[in-house]
Amino acid sequence: MNMTEAEQKGFFNGFKQFWCDRFAFVENYTRFIKNRDHPLPSWSSADVEEFIASDPVHGPILKTARQAVAMSAVGSAIGAFSLAGTALKYSKTPHGTALALGAGAAFGWTFGHEIANQSLQLYRLDTLSANVKFMEWWQKKSEGQS
Repeated sequence: MNMTEAEQKGFFNGFKQFWCDRFAFVENYTRFIKNRDHPLPSWSSADVEEFIASDPVHGPILKTARQAVAMSAVGSAIGAFSLAGTALKYSKTPHGTALALGAGAAFGWTFGHEIANQSLQLYRLDTLSANVKFMEWWQKKSEGQS
């Protein structure tokens, strides 16, 4: 059962549209990444803190999102080392320990993010909008427009 060329194009276009719908949020960042003569310079924590202090609407949301990332990182570290330690204790194989370290980091990040999501109530906030506003602010500041 072979598909004709038209059927294949229709199938792949539908598949492409499916993923484009799932990753539509990427379009918010394309103006900061694509079609630029030079990339945006790196920013520091002090720059982020300056934005948080200067924007009364999006600043607190960005601060909360940064707290969530910190909680996720702690969860990742706890998950990585506890699972790797358990694997090393019982299997004593370096490749098993390395795989457990990676899996524990991924699982810990996920659990840490969910804990942050519930405790900081991220589901009520528009963190994407706050990140885009920060990128706009940083673009203006780095180009000397602020």
